[in-house]
Amino acid sequence: MSLAVVGLSHHTSPVEIRERLHFPPEALSSALIQARRWLGDGGVVILSTCNRVEVYASRPGPPQETAERIRGFLAESRSVAEAEFASQLYVRGDREAVGHLFRVAAGLDSMILGEAQILGQVNDAYLAAQTEQAADKTLSALFQRAAKVAKEVRNTSGISAGKVSIGSVAADLALSIFGGLAGKTVMVVGSGKMGELTLTRLMDRGAARVLLVNRSLDKAEELAARFSGQPVEFDELASALPSADIVISSTAAPGYVLGPAHFQRALRTRHGEPMFVIDIAVPRDVDPAVNALDDVYLYDVDDLREVTEANIEERRKAIAYCVEVIDAGVDQFWEWLQGLAAEPTIVSMSRELNTIRERELAKTLASLPELSDKDRQEVDYLTKRIVNAILQRPMTQLKREVAAEEDPHTVLHLVKRLFGLKEGT
Repeated sequence: MSLAVVGLSHHTSPVEIRERLHFPPEALSSALIQARRWLGDGGVVILSTCNRVEVYASRPGPPQETAERIRGFLAESRSVAEAEFASQLYVRGDREAVGHLFRVAAGLDSMILGEAQILGQVNDAYLAAQTEQAADKTLSALFQRAAKVAKEVRNTSGISAGKVSIGSVAADLALSIFGGLAGKTVMVVGSGKMGELTLTRLMDRGAARVLLVNRSLDKAEELAARFSGQPVEFDELASALPSADIVISSTAAPGYVLGPAHFQRALRTRHGEPMFVIDIAVPRDVDPAVNALDDVYLYDVDDLREVTEANIEERRKAIAYCVEVIDAGVDQFWEWLQGLAAEPTIVSMSRELNTIRERELAKTLASLPELSDKDRQEVDYLTKRIVNAILQRPMTQLKREVAAEEDPHTVLHLVKRLFGLKEGT
């Protein structure tokens, strides 16, 4: 089995492309089933966030072959021609795939260096694959180890110091635009986690009033109760918009929720008072044409990335230590994974020796009819212990030798010849 990850992120692709390949939560189940058809044997996990779309796969064959299948899957499942995104994809195979996931889970590959939300998103992606029985033994072990390594990185380094996040960056931008948030009204459209985090940061900085807009009035009322805000029915979004100084949009809508006409009407009512709009959704909720309007300051996730660079210099000092932790985790996982190649041979060795043990034990017991049942059980147990003791050292050493070899087949072939085992075991 080989490992591969194929994907694109904010490092390689603009939001215009990422939103077209994005998998909304309700599409993930069918996408995993479709991906397994493309990949054949093995397992698959799909990680889709506002900043990345990645497909992790474990299957027979070289990683490049797996990558070709994943590209085909992405094109078919998202109805996007492969030529439109292929140049922006990255491919990581085997050890590099392991290291990539560990860095992603630890927040080292995030737009906000060290941000914590990505680990939850990685875990959610793995749980979704588990639910669909799409994660095989290898991927299950990989994602479980990624979570452990990520927690070690966070607990022992300063990578998450200061709690810099999209929410805090957006709140700082709002402060710079308005000079202060006292008396300002925040409208949240949708119920995305990032929208809630941004709202929390804005309220911490003095925002006075909150409007909660959701397609589900029950959800809007639930959020309003949590934030002491006012629920607004989705159909009333346009009429409530002029009241908002700051708009946070984080829905799962497939197309634009707000466009230039909405803000033109709102600005007329506001008599030129500026509006700050944070579009955290992928696909985007706010038509980029809104940027052309005076007195509307629109930022999407890619715009916020540029603002964050000045906020992470202290965190960069922790990167070297984080890389050491991750590299050690990669080494440990890769040794375990390579050792799996020896398991069929080890099982065959054990089966062969136990066949000999059972044959010789039967002969011995047949020649000793005077033994009691208890004595026969003791002799049986003794022979099992002897076989296990004989196998222990060769099995341990075989796993080490296989893990150390780029191509373990030579070692395995020699062991099979020594023990008289059939090829293919």
